[in-house]
Amino acid sequence: MELLFHLAEREALRQRGDRARRYVDLAQRIGMRYNVHMPPRLKRRFCKQCHAYLIPPANARVRVARGRVTTTCLQCGAVERIPYVRERGERRRGTRRPPTRPP
Repeated sequence: MELLFHLAEREALRQRGDRARRYVDLAQRIGMRYNVHMPPRLKRRFCKQCHAYLIPPANARVRVARGRVTTTCLQCGAVERIPYVRERGERRRGTRRPPTRPP
Protein backbone atom coordinates (compact mmCIF):
# COMPACT_ATOMS: atom_id res chain seq x y z
CA MET A 1 0.00 0.00 0.00
CA GLU A 2 2.82 2.37 0.90
CA LEU A 3 4.44 1.83 -2.49
CA LEU A 4 1.21 2.53 -4.37
CA PHE A 5 0.67 5.76 -2.45
CA HIS A 6 4.26 6.79 -3.15
CA LEU A 7 3.66 6.17 -6.87
CA ALA A 8 0.35 8.06 -6.70
CA GLU A 9 2.09 11.06 -5.14
CA ARG A 10 4.80 11.03 -7.79
CA GLU A 11 2.27 10.86 -10.63
CA ALA A 12 0.09 13.58 -9.10
CA LEU A 13 3.10 15.88 -8.91
CA ARG A 14 3.74 15.20 -12.61
CA GLN A 15 0.16 16.32 -13.40
CA ARG A 16 -0.97 12.76 -14.25
CA GLY A 17 -4.13 12.68 -12.17
CA ASP A 18 -5.66 9.69 -13.95
CA ARG A 19 -2.68 7.47 -13.15
CA ALA A 20 -2.52 8.73 -9.55
CA ARG A 21 -6.22 7.96 -9.17
CA ARG A 22 -5.62 4.43 -10.49
CA TYR A 23 -2.85 3.81 -7.92
CA VAL A 24 -5.10 5.00 -5.09
CA ASP A 25 -7.91 2.77 -6.34
CA LEU A 26 -5.54 -0.24 -6.50
CA ALA A 27 -4.31 0.39 -2.95
CA GLN A 28 -7.88 0.58 -1.69
CA ARG A 29 -8.90 -2.63 -3.47
CA ILE A 30 -5.87 -4.53 -2.18
CA GLY A 31 -6.70 -3.39 1.35
CA MET A 32 -10.28 -4.59 1.01
CA ARG A 33 -9.33 -7.91 -0.58
CA TYR A 34 -6.81 -8.85 2.10
CA ASN A 35 -8.70 -7.16 4.96
CA VAL A 36 -5.85 -4.76 5.74
CA HIS A 37 -6.61 -1.44 7.41
CA MET A 38 -5.25 1.62 5.71
CA PRO A 39 -3.27 3.86 8.10
CA PRO A 40 -5.04 7.17 8.88
CA ARG A 41 -2.20 9.22 7.38
CA LEU A 42 -2.74 7.47 4.03
CA LYS A 43 -6.51 7.52 4.34
CA ARG A 44 -6.48 11.31 4.53
CA ARG A 45 -4.38 11.70 1.38
CA PHE A 46 -7.11 10.89 -1.14
CA CYS A 47 -10.67 11.95 -1.88
CA LYS A 48 -13.24 9.35 -0.83
CA GLN A 49 -15.59 10.23 -3.71
CA CYS A 50 -13.40 10.66 -6.80
CA HIS A 51 -10.27 8.83 -5.49
CA ALA A 52 -8.00 11.73 -6.47
CA TYR A 53 -4.66 11.92 -4.65
CA LEU A 54 -4.84 15.20 -2.71
CA ILE A 55 -1.93 17.61 -2.79
CA PRO A 56 -2.72 20.94 -1.12
CA PRO A 57 -2.93 23.59 -2.61
CA ALA A 58 -2.89 22.04 -6.11
CA ASN A 59 -6.15 20.10 -5.88
CA ALA A 60 -7.19 20.37 -2.23
CA ARG A 61 -8.00 23.08 0.28
CA VAL A 62 -7.25 22.49 3.97
CA ARG A 63 -8.69 24.64 6.74
CA VAL A 64 -8.32 24.36 10.52
CA ALA A 65 -11.16 25.86 12.53
CA ARG A 66 -13.48 25.09 15.43
CA GLY A 67 -11.76 21.93 16.55
CA ARG A 68 -11.57 20.19 13.19
CA VAL A 69 -9.53 19.96 10.01
CA THR A 70 -11.63 20.46 6.88
CA THR A 71 -10.25 19.13 3.60
CA THR A 72 -12.05 20.05 0.38
CA CYS A 73 -11.31 18.26 -2.89
CA LEU A 74 -11.12 20.89 -5.62
CA GLN A 75 -11.86 18.34 -8.36
CA CYS A 76 -15.23 17.04 -7.17
CA GLY A 77 -16.05 19.37 -4.25
CA ALA A 78 -16.22 16.65 -1.59
CA VAL A 79 -15.63 17.84 1.97
CA GLU A 80 -14.03 15.75 4.72
CA ARG A 81 -14.06 16.95 8.33
CA ILE A 82 -11.71 15.37 10.85
CA PRO A 83 -12.11 16.36 14.53
CA TYR A 84 -9.05 16.92 16.64
CA VAL A 85 -8.46 17.58 20.32
CA ARG A 86 -5.42 18.76 22.17
CA GLU A 87 -3.29 16.18 23.86
CA ARG A 88 -4.52 15.03 27.23
CA GLY A 89 -1.75 16.72 29.24
CA GLU A 90 -2.32 20.06 27.55
CA ARG A 91 -6.06 19.89 28.19
CA ARG A 92 -5.57 19.30 31.91
CA ARG A 93 -3.08 22.07 32.36
CA GLY A 94 -4.79 24.49 30.06
CA THR A 95 -2.77 27.51 29.02
CA ARG A 96 -1.68 28.45 32.54
CA ARG A 97 2.00 28.61 33.33
CA PRO A 98 3.48 26.84 36.33
CA PRO A 99 4.13 29.21 39.28
CA THR A 100 7.60 30.72 39.40
CA ARG A 101 9.62 31.34 42.52
CA PRO A 102 10.65 34.92 43.28
CA PRO A 103 14.40 35.64 42.85
